[in-house]
Amino acid sequence: MSKKRGIINFLLLVLTVIVFAVVLFPPFMLFLTSIKNNVDALKYPPVWLFKPTSSNYREIFELIPFGSYLLNSFVVAMISTVIALSIGSLAAYGLTRFRFKRSKDLSFWILSIRMTPPVAAAIPIFIIMRNLRLLDTPLALILAYCTFNIPFATWLLRSFFQEIPQEIEESAMVDGCSSFGAFSRIAIPLITPGLAATGIFTFIFSWNEFLFALILTGTRAQTVPVALTGFIRETGVMWSHMAAAGVLAMVPMIIFTALVQRNLVKGLTMGAIK
Repeated sequence: MSKKRGIINFLLLVLTVIVFAVVLFPPFMLFLTSIKNNVDALKYPPVWLFKPTSSNYREIFELIPFGSYLLNSFVVAMISTVIALSIGSLAAYGLTRFRFKRSKDLSFWILSIRMTPPVAAAIPIFIIMRNLRLLDTPLALILAYCTFNIPFATWLLRSFFQEIPQEIEESAMVDGCSSFGAFSRIAIPLITPGLAATGIFTFIFSWNEFLFALILTGTRAQTVPVALTGFIRETGVMWSHMAAAGVLAMVPMIIFTALVQRNLVKGLTMGAIK
């Protein structure tokens, strides 16, 4: 029995290594391309032995204002995430704790907004932002992202609030706590892992979003995904510079995920075991 168990563990280990290799291979190739010169980056089959260079990372800041684009992406993603979590948590708490006519229909309607293809709303949102004179501003992107992030955050946080026994909040209100006090002092601290998980997903969506960033921005509020297309020139694609910009675009996401990793794991498994 122990021998059979050992074989199973070994096969699981091999499978785990294979999965990690498949998942990590694209970022690994992206990094390798970022430290190649343009000649080595275009060679086929790929060159594995080459003289690395860091000039690509320096030149992307010289060719385009890449620092400003990084700042735009961070500001838009962070503000839209904070707004989505703030409004989404209030809406999710209300849908969970207060019963009213057709509350279930309202919950599904909120989710249906998130299921709507973003391209279907691109033209209406563009017209609205143009009429409000918000084109090529971070505010236009923040409002557009909140349109899709708030329904997602509401639906996801709703499931976390459902895992909290309502008796805990009722006990707090018996002791003199208001409904909002029970929400802010009792419910919110208990779903902190869920907030972290939801925040990661909404931040990733805002950071990586391309369609609305392309349509609603020009030069001043341009974000990193759109800026990467600037390395596609008439003379060809600057693969090394594009790869270097892609590596730098991954760094904030890696840092942000690492900071909330503990709460992220708890949030993803919250409610799995009663």
